[in-house]
Amino acid sequence: MSQSESSVLAVGKKGVGGMGRKKLAADSAESRIKGMTGTVLTPLLAFVVLFGLWELVIRVFSIKMVILPAPSGIFAELARNFSFYMPHIWITFYEATLGFLIGSFVALMAGVLMSQSRLLERALLPIAVMANVTPIVAIAPLFIVWFGFGGLPKILLAAISTFFPMLINSIIGFRSIDDNNYEYLQSLHASKFEIFLKLRLPNSLPFIFAAARTGMSMGVIGAIVGEMYGGSEGLGNVLTVSANYLQMERMFACILLLALMGILLTNLVKVFERRFLHWHSSAQ
Repeated sequence: MSQSESSVLAVGKKGVGGMGRKKLAADSAESRIKGMTGTVLTPLLAFVVLFGLWELVIRVFSIKMVILPAPSGIFAELARNFSFYMPHIWITFYEATLGFLIGSFVALMAGVLMSQSRLLERALLPIAVMANVTPIVAIAPLFIVWFGFGGLPKILLAAISTFFPMLINSIIGFRSIDDNNYEYLQSLHASKFEIFLKLRLPNSLPFIFAAARTGMSMGVIGAIVGEMYGGSEGLGNVLTVSANYLQMERMFACILLLALMGILLTNLVKVFERRFLHWHSSAQ
């Protein structure tokens, strides 16, 4: 091959490589745009349509504010008094998040033990079921009496609300392992801890993150119930006071803030899920 032919071939390869890199960059940008459309723009459009129809119904049928306030009034209330809501948002966020972390940690530890022992599961699972089926609104006044009007009873109620779904999913996840992989590790004389670390724990992560999505919203509910029964802080308390005085715009503003908090916390769980479960279809 002559020198001129070699130069042409090199330039051709370079051009193809450049085109390939440009195509990959374009595909990556297109994928990011599609992801943003699916995760941000589509839900935002749905909310715009929802609030638009809500506003239209209020104006067409002349519904009184004391029955159902218009979205414009709710957003105006938030804009006027956002500094009032901020400390209450932080308190509810803190109680719900800390309760979720405590409940999840205890549930995971219990799930590890119960997944290794059928006897322990038969002994402790009925107690966990009993705590789960007891309405949280029935436990809240008791916790207020025991632990006072501070943040502790709200955190504990959030933890209890989170505990059961995390416990059940962790037990299922730790046990749902491939028999061939288990026998392979046994043939290598792997210890129980090594089997847990290399097989049971990675396999359980989709179950645990699925429970975390539910548990996070349940934690918010537990904290709100506690705030509604005792104390003078948090969105739950503001919700109760505004309902007593028929401050409907403030009441609906609290409901909207709680909904946004639940969405934010659930999406935060999804961020961690994509980070640790990028190889699994559930994180796509």
